[in-house]
Amino acid sequence: MNPIFPEGMRALDANCTYFGLLPLQLMENAGAALAREVRARAPGKRIAIVAGRGNNGGDAFVAARHLADFRVATYLLGRSRDITTQEAKQNWQILETLDFDLIEVVDPQDLHLWDFDLILDAIFGTGVRGVIKGLEAGAIDAINSAGKPVISVDVPSGLGTDKVVKSDLTVTFHRPKPGMTGEVVVADIGIPPAAEFFVGPGDLWLVGKRAPESHKGDSGRILVIGGGPYTGAPALTSMAALRAGADVVTVATPKSASSIIAGFSPNLIVRELSGDHLLPEDLEILKDLIARHDVVVMGMGLGRDPETQEALAKIIPLCKKTVIDADALQPDLPLKGIVTPHVGEFKRISGIALSGASFRERIDPLKGYAREKGLVVLLKGKVGPVSNLITDGEIVRANTNGNPGMTVGGTGDVLAGVAAAFYARTSALRAATAAAFVNGRAGDLVYVEKDLGMVATDVIEKIPEAMRL
Repeated sequence: MNPIFPEGMRALDANCTYFGLLPLQLMENAGAALAREVRARAPGKRIAIVAGRGNNGGDAFVAARHLADFRVATYLLGRSRDITTQEAKQNWQILETLDFDLIEVVDPQDLHLWDFDLILDAIFGTGVRGVIKGLEAGAIDAINSAGKPVISVDVPSGLGTDKVVKSDLTVTFHRPKPGMTGEVVVADIGIPPAAEFFVGPGDLWLVGKRAPESHKGDSGRILVIGGGPYTGAPALTSMAALRAGADVVTVATPKSASSIIAGFSPNLIVRELSGDHLLPEDLEILKDLIARHDVVVMGMGLGRDPETQEALAKIIPLCKKTVIDADALQPDLPLKGIVTPHVGEFKRISGIALSGASFRERIDPLKGYAREKGLVVLLKGKVGPVSNLITDGEIVRANTNGNPGMTVGGTGDVLAGVAAAFYARTSALRAATAAAFVNGRAGDLVYVEKDLGMVATDVIEKIPEAMRL
């Protein structure tokens, strides 16, 4: 079983809530599983719980209730008024109401642990970093010096820091966590595999927010190479990237399209290329632009002139990160980064026909192609409950939001722009996954207001709202 990192578990928790599997349910399941392990391994009836004020402590509060036939003393590090989550607070209040043995500790010397048969360590969960100080440091020292068997909740408290509880057993939840040693039991707390397959707001959280101290360009510089035969598509991609949080968006477009795209919004920087379509001689201008941008998104409105394809074959290898869409999705090009095909375009670049296949039947062909080519594939197209499938060849994710109104032209161009903005800040797989979710959520917000009358610019305007967590 592969371990899950703290940020991945936090994202999964957020997605579980989105799917209706509430934190209180998961805490109850975790506490019950913990109590079963304690009951099976306790050398006697006297159990001391040393709990922090977060959800790790909350899991232990549930366990205390399930161990009511034992002599359980629950030591809370700090005051109950400072418990940090509603779920942990609610379970503490249940213990208070039912007259369990509860002690609020403000000094580690108040931890009288030598009189117990087993200690349950529930001070910290995952994600703690740095130096442990104060009350919690003293509590870890007290546990380690008590000379009693210790069971840790989810991870040994302080794992990854300068001060760690020495556990005899760790009962971890759902999946192992990195860095754990010794005996570990992985407890099922009712998170089904589908919760890690379907996309939710936790995937957007993984992209991260713009830091308050950031400067222009820190949140991404995006270069859009598009236009010529068509002008609307690269403008949509560019505005979507801005609405998704990119700091700077530059559109490199043939001379025939530049004035039209520049007129779309004063927020766009437009660099005029030669001719009425992308040409190999434009490479000299593009080399400099590519070097000064974090992500290059290309293909929208370029057309399929042989000279354009020749230029793309030289451009793609120069790029650090790419999002490739539309006319740049050709089988003879050196595709890399994120590709965003619909089913027809996927057949064009891979030779694999997916029309008529269920979303589950599409998974293996998509994975195989992505793995072979070293790409992240973001497949567009509604089939059953799934609007998008996203894979890097190993992990596969499915996005289910979106609506029939999004068949209108331009929503795929919007998706490419969102993916590019996110790719400037995170990995290709995370960017593509979060972009699919945000694009679909923005479309759903429009659908409520305009039904089938939506257009792609409506979706762009809803992107900031769709990104709120």
